[in-house]
Amino acid sequence: MGRHQVEVTINGKVYQEEVDSRMLLTDFIRDVCGLTGTHVGCEHGVCGACTVNVNGAAMRGCLMFAVQADGQEIKTVEGLTENGKLTDLQKNFIECHGLQCGFCTAGILMSTEDYLEKNPNPSTKEIKEMFSGHLCRCTGYEGIVKAIEKTIENKKTAISSSNSKGE
Repeated sequence: MGRHQVEVTINGKVYQEEVDSRMLLTDFIRDVCGLTGTHVGCEHGVCGACTVNVNGAAMRGCLMFAVQADGQEIKTVEGLTENGKLTDLQKNFIECHGLQCGFCTAGILMSTEDYLEKNPNPSTKEIKEMFSGHLCRCTGYEGIVKAIEKTIENKKTAISSSNSKGE
């Protein structure tokens, strides 16, 4: 085991630290950078609580070493807010009761953000398939699906509204 210098950008802020070669990205984010929104659950990539976005793609932080993230752009749940305000997706999770204890929420939000970027109009079945790798023991998933569907509908309404104003 050795120590290595890593430099990563997390939520727009650059972190330069020396880390053990076997330090997990989740431990780096939480323990070194102090960003505790990323949760550590199973540490085997099964539960999804540790999902972060690395270079725009949802990744399990517990399956990646901090040294593998050297030079990468990472977004955690703390980086979702827009100018300190909750995103539509975050608001809808609250309004539709898509969270209870909140342990899995950060990972699901990160996966959903990535998924909706790539697939802005998924069916309910596709939404359920997208987060099938996330384990939640509280919500029964119904509120999560409703929150995601409401976010999609709000986006469609906003696009339709802006298109009609431009005519």
